[in-house]
Amino acid sequence: MTSEAVVLDPAQVTAAAALVALLDRHGRPRKRHRGVYLHGRPGRGKTMVMDRFFAAAAPERKRRYHFHTFFAELHATTHALGSIERAVIALLGEADLVCFDEFHVHDIGDAMLIARLLDTLFAGRRTLVVTSNYPPAELLPNPLFHDRFVPTIERILAHLDVVTLDGPLDYRTIGAHRDSGFLAGRYVLDAEAPTARGQDLDLGDGRTVRALAVAPDAVTFDFTHLCGAPTSAADYLRLTRRFGRWTLRGVPPLREVPPDWAMRLVNLVDVLYDADLPCTIHAREPAPELTAGVPAVPDLARTASRLGELPLVDAAIVRTA
Repeated sequence: MTSEAVVLDPAQVTAAAALVALLDRHGRPRKRHRGVYLHGRPGRGKTMVMDRFFAAAAPERKRRYHFHTFFAELHATTHALGSIERAVIALLGEADLVCFDEFHVHDIGDAMLIARLLDTLFAGRRTLVVTSNYPPAELLPNPLFHDRFVPTIERILAHLDVVTLDGPLDYRTIGAHRDSGFLAGRYVLDAEAPTARGQDLDLGDGRTVRALAVAPDAVTFDFTHLCGAPTSAADYLRLTRRFGRWTLRGVPPLREVPPDWAMRLVNLVDVLYDADLPCTIHAREPAPELTAGVPAVPDLARTASRLGELPLVDAAIVRTA
């Protein structure tokens, strides 16, 4: 959903009111006020509501990040400066208001860094607003590690008011097609396997990834080469600085591939969606079937919702166009 000329539904009105209460009459965060943890299923308008709130806040001393982007920068900056506290100051400066979109915790290694990040933000008395597909109690859902994150969940509950935004309608299913951004791409039903040889792209640290085709501002990957390789969201973010149009070919039903391959597709779609870059997917099945029946891969519902926004076309039409 966009934030322009939108009539809010009742759940969105409630969420928007909770966010507005964070600001004084000058649009600045109120002193010693709790933040907001806004959660619900994909497509319910969480990002739109948060972005409207962020736009209304006073322009000085505020920061808004997609959590994938911030976390990749936090990793790199912490490594460079040797301290997470220094990294937070370098990235956020003196911002009193910090907004994270699509907050999530799936990996125990990331969880420990996220715990330190939150402790640093809370200690600095910054007003924090996050959106998430998960209520706090379901963060780091892996039963092998969840108990180790419970103290951090308790600190989240101590500092943030939990607001549910989970209306009955996934607005992405009724969105209009755009000629720019992510939605300028297409979802192509295509059973043919890619055949191009391609070339290797540098990812840094001596690593490469094979691309099927490369143009000055566009890149085409085979699913197996990109998502079947040990690539990360940070790699995709780095590549978005070079390529403004993306095509991913040969995407099989995700139930047929290892879970880590499916998780990389989730991360890739998140990165391209947040960067609002045109994305064309060539897959054997429509998005709902593509992601169906896949166990133990977080956030697939969000991926299906986002891919479902792309106009669906048949490969035969594409080849004759």
